Amino acid sequence: QVRLVASGGGSLQPWVSLRLACVAAGSIWCITSQGWYRQAPGKERELVATIDSDDSTANSDIASGHFTNSRDTARNAVYLHMSRLKTEDTAVYYCNAIVEPELEYPHTDNWGQGTQVTVSP
Repeated sequence: QVRLVASGGGSLQPWVSLRLACVAAGSIWCITSQGWYRQAPGKERELVATIDSDDSTANSDIASGHFTNSRDTARNAVYLHMSRLKTEDTAVYYCNAIVEPELEYPHTDNWGQGTQVTVSP
């Protein structure tokens, strides 16, 4: 079983920066992809950014020039560095990890509990 613990959310004013962290723990042989999604009130969950084990990245238009996803493989962690936050960035941010729990075992799709980010003047 894999647990994802996200932290770093909060309430803040526009144009400041914030860093979210997500640490994966449990039965992990390899994390093939790890990253962030978000869900704003009344909207569907959407991709923010992910990073794969080969360091390839997938970034949505949300992230372009605004958010950066980085990882620390030794800690099984990813960090979402958010800059110039806007009110429309208000959402619950969810960490996601695709994990191979043991060598050649089926991959599992894992979600964290979410961390709230609220941006308001």
